[in-house]
Amino acid sequence: MKLSRFAAFASSLLLGSVLALTGAGAAQAAESAALDYVALGDSYSSGVGAGSYDSASGDCKRSTKAYPRLWANANAPSSFAFTACSGAVTTDVTTKQLAPLSSATDLVSLTVGGNDAGFADVMTTCVLQSESTCVNRVNQAKAYVDSTLPARLDATYNAIRAKAPAARVVVLGYPRFYQLNGGCVAGLSETERAAINGASDHLNAALAKRAADHGFAFAGVVPAFTGHEICSSSSWLHSVNWLNIGESYHPTANGQSGGYLPTFRNAA
Repeated sequence: MKLSRFAAFASSLLLGSVLALTGAGAAQAAESAALDYVALGDSYSSGVGAGSYDSASGDCKRSTKAYPRLWANANAPSSFAFTACSGAVTTDVTTKQLAPLSSATDLVSLTVGGNDAGFADVMTTCVLQSESTCVNRVNQAKAYVDSTLPARLDATYNAIRAKAPAARVVVLGYPRFYQLNGGCVAGLSETERAAINGASDHLNAALAKRAADHGFAFAGVVPAFTGHEICSSSSWLHSVNWLNIGESYHPTANGQSGGYLPTFRNAA
């Protein structure tokens, strides 16, 4: 009799747990299904470097392996608009990407600011020129982040909020590019790598502050990419690629799925 009562009690606990978990899962699914999601930004959101590009996106190079598409596939929102585009600066976001936003938009993701700060030119300078020239160019980019980028971010964030007043907006940052004292035996000096990493941190700090001032969430990807930088044994970032220069210093498919996707998922 005691065993039967215990078994019945255990069965009821198990059933209750299953129902609770099923109910929670159903509630989460229903919540995601009711969302209207818009993905904005530059190549880090469009998925350059991840491959599997949608031919219809042309030079914007929107990848089926980019974190916005992966999140949408997993959560099946009621609507999903993917307007992020390779090479985008803040003014491109405001003039070319905001059409899908409306008062019904619930969730927005965004990476932007790296191109405004001259990311591509910084990396080209550092790869092709001297250490001192590289460090000087990095410092110029940091000065731009301090003097000019905040107003550009303000204008972009204000435009997003005006068109999507009720949306949760998640601003994602950029990874550090190099594991210092890692396995690279050629290429940039440690001084150059450290300067570039410092510039990434500087940019992320500016993005986080402007996001907070606008009531947006900032989701930093540096923790997710730690141990997966260039010069690590398991890099989620392309180093310089002379055969496909546009993919250089962008996340791989693993960087999108293992770095950006969980960071966005936790913030969304």
